[in-house]
Amino acid sequence: MERVQFQQEQMLQELKDLVDKKLFTQKETKQIMKKRTSFETALVRRVAKKSDFLRYAAYEMGLEQLRRKRVERMKLPSAPPSISDFALVRRQFQIFERALRRFKSDVGLWMQYIQLAKREGARALVGRITARALQLHPNKPALYILAASHELNHLSPAAARALLQRGIRLNADSIEIWREYVRMELGFIENLRRRWDVLGINSNVEKGKQKALEDDPSQYLEADVTTIENTVDEEDSGIEAEDGAKARRQIMEGAIVKSVITSAAHALPRINLFEQLKRVISDYPSPHSLKTSLLDHLYDTLRTTLPNDPKALKLLAGRFLSPGLNREEFIDGLQKANQEMLDQVGDASREDVLAAYAEFVEQWCGNAIDDNLKLYLITSLQSVIQRAKASPSLLSTHVRLSIDLGDNISAVPAKLLKMARKYSERCPTSPVKASGEVSKAWAQARKSIQGSERETLQIWTWGLQDVEPAAGRVKLHERLLKESMVDSSLSGVHEELLIGYVNSMHEAIKEPVSGTMSDQEAVWSARWVDGIRHMASKYLTTGRVWREVFRVTEETGNEDDEQGRILEEVYEMWRREEGVEATVEWARWLLGHGKGREGSEVVMRARSWMSETERGEVERGWKAVLDEA
Repeated sequence: MERVQFQQEQMLQELKDLVDKKLFTQKETKQIMKKRTSFETALVRRVAKKSDFLRYAAYEMGLEQLRRKRVERMKLPSAPPSISDFALVRRQFQIFERALRRFKSDVGLWMQYIQLAKREGARALVGRITARALQLHPNKPALYILAASHELNHLSPAAARALLQRGIRLNADSIEIWREYVRMELGFIENLRRRWDVLGINSNVEKGKQKALEDDPSQYLEADVTTIENTVDEEDSGIEAEDGAKARRQIMEGAIVKSVITSAAHALPRINLFEQLKRVISDYPSPHSLKTSLLDHLYDTLRTTLPNDPKALKLLAGRFLSPGLNREEFIDGLQKANQEMLDQVGDASREDVLAAYAEFVEQWCGNAIDDNLKLYLITSLQSVIQRAKASPSLLSTHVRLSIDLGDNISAVPAKLLKMARKYSERCPTSPVKASGEVSKAWAQARKSIQGSERETLQIWTWGLQDVEPAAGRVKLHERLLKESMVDSSLSGVHEELLIGYVNSMHEAIKEPVSGTMSDQEAVWSARWVDGIRHMASKYLTTGRVWREVFRVTEETGNEDDEQGRILEEVYEMWRREEGVEATVEWARWLLGHGKGREGSEVVMRARSWMSETERGEVERGWKAVLDEA
């Protein structure tokens, strides 16, 4: 408590100053002291929690906001700064410092501290915090990006570049840091362009040759930075030598950004990287000539880096469909992109390329384009289907597009269902018919089915076959269960779906988790109990469903005590639907595990809430169990 008392003594001057300025009353300051004391007491206990520090900091932030609003409202005359003007913010910093002494490994806490310092305008403090955070967490790209953003906001591009270059050396496999480095260099070029326009320096000269890049993804740094520094020195001194003009020309043509792209591709040859870089370059407000040049270089690098990647083929085809095209240009671009994808499809022997083409067609048919263009793409898709008759990607895409565009192409649910069945016969083991998405044709069939109970059940369970993994089957069951609850005539379907849901849920829960076998059993048990409770609260369970839950739980093979605890909870829910059978089965399990006395007590207790007929049935059932034993 001595530390709490010390902190209380440190508060006195600032609270007195707040009262003197009439920003807070005596009663309010007493309440502040009481609240702070409770926070400080929580912080000095043996095992402090991060949430205690965050709650304390949040309280001080709210207090500071209130103080500033009252200062603004009271329009106090200007006066020299006093302790209350900065004490609340200082206390926020101190709270985070104390928290980080205990939780140095918490990156999120460092990020919150940095954001607080930036918000309060503490530029020097931000620099010190980021330096400490990077020293402890050199493999966290987000910290380098945050630090570089701070330097850029304070007009220090050289420091920002150095931070990102260091981050790249240590995290060359991070797409995020490469993307932000490209964004920063694009901003640097734009700033130079505007500055040179003001100074009247002409940069529209014939293109120069781009320098090659070494294997190390960060080795272009020294050469590029030296070139930039030389250029700035030359423009400041007014020297217009030929080498200065050439350097300016290369900078404005994006030589630095091209070097970064080449290095990134060499260090991280992944399609996700190229997609992110393309998005950054396309969205950045650069001159059209520069943007075109950089995208051309990106596509050339993509061709050489990932020549056989199907997603790379799709990305390359998209170069014909840049934003801002007029109608005629867009039609020509779509035709060229589609034709290039068809050329890559070739003899339709590679399923991954076919999947990429199907994704391309589905993407553009989902956009707001003319219906005739959508029909053109679907026709092209059908022509590929004729060559690759058993491609799951093409067939499932054709079904989905036919459903989505059914109103426009006069398709009817019956035809769509016929098509889906036809394609399912071609690929009986593929995910075509059991995709995780809810097919509109299947939904229409469920709504309009009029037949026997068996036929109705077949329609409702049609899309559940072969769905993998089990977690996906659980989600699909949940969607069907909610839908089947709406119509009371589907109670039988709802019951069958629940039984399938129990088995799918059990299969999903039994997937291995990290840890020892005892840890796994504990996790399995907790998940299974949570699933059972969720099912009981959300859906219309029956005695047959609980009988299945009891059976599945009995077969799990957990330790007797843990299994018994779960079965007892299942029994309590089951007996509300089928008291006799639930009691006999629970008593049978207890007897089989050496707990015959407890089994007899279950039967005796059940008699108190059963009718006379049920009592006779449970006694006969219990006698049969004892005879078998």
